[in-house]
Amino acid sequence: MLARAGLRAASIFYGLAVAVRNAAYDRGWKRATRVDACVISVGNLTVGGTGKTPAVRYLAAWLAERGYRCVLLSRGYGRDTDSSLNDEARELARRLPDIPHLQGRDRAALARQAIVQCGAQVLVLDDGFQHRRLARDVDLVLIDALQPWGGGHLLPRGKLREPPRSLARATAVIVTRGDALAPDARAQLLADIDRWHPDIPVAVVRERPTEWVDQEGATIALDALPGPWQPFCGIGNPRAFVRTLEGLGKPLLPTIIFPDHHAYTASDWDRIAAMAGTRGAAALVCTEKDLVKAPSADVGGLPLWALRIDWEWLSGRERLEELLENTIGHVTTRGEQGTSGSDAMAADSRHREDEGGAGASPR
Repeated sequence: MLARAGLRAASIFYGLAVAVRNAAYDRGWKRATRVDACVISVGNLTVGGTGKTPAVRYLAAWLAERGYRCVLLSRGYGRDTDSSLNDEARELARRLPDIPHLQGRDRAALARQAIVQCGAQVLVLDDGFQHRRLARDVDLVLIDALQPWGGGHLLPRGKLREPPRSLARATAVIVTRGDALAPDARAQLLADIDRWHPDIPVAVVRERPTEWVDQEGATIALDALPGPWQPFCGIGNPRAFVRTLEGLGKPLLPTIIFPDHHAYTASDWDRIAAMAGTRGAAALVCTEKDLVKAPSADVGGLPLWALRIDWEWLSGRERLEELLENTIGHVTTRGEQGTSGSDAMAADSRHREDEGGAGASPR
């Protein structure tokens, strides 16, 4: 009872802090930094995995196919050092080796760096919906169909980082894992989104497993890996990963779950290998985010494979891509008439907040 009351009180104070900060930006008391590149933010309303990494990967590949110079910007939660890349960035580096990725607390400083040093035309801001200091031209908000509203409560009582009414700031919504809902439940979710932001473009996707990949980059077909499998993961939404594995139809042992962005130690790998061996596993399976932290292509004599997942669009793709094309074209025209990246860097220096150094790690 006391613990519940404490969580309720903490959520109230958290909500007040969020409201004050948003009001400061909405009313111009705090100024967002505008840079001479198109900024596309990918974010969410809840903590936990909503599919931001696949979204960033899709956007970066889509932009590169159209000839735009794209740079990824992210905070870098879970980095070993300020000069290293975290697990998500390392996963993206495997799939998008030609796309620079800068990480650090001060995303506005990273944006200026990306423009000056990399000639960036488009910046993709990973997990940026709450990072309002960097002005953006497109705010994509991802909503996980499995837990769209975070239990209906703000942190720490629930999983909401902001109340649903914050969707009014969004440019478009992408519902991830849309195949998890029955048609009537999906229709209700879309109606809820429309209630918070009428007529906002909404796309629906599902995560589609495509193949297995090992640490050395070798791949095999989904049905080529014998079971039983011993899953483990350190991600924000392990439930979604397990659900995907269950859909592959092979024997599945109980999942070993670690915290999100977990830094695996030698004892962790020993524990995983021991549990898998005791249970009679034929292989260890994990996410690509976990794979980049593995010490080798096998653990305790068992082969280690990560499930590679891509998006499959269920609806809304054409409208979203048209919005992106139009916005990028408009911003490019604006940039040609504005200041250079170096001029913007100098002009904005007086507005920098006390958020710490950039600590960027360009590839």
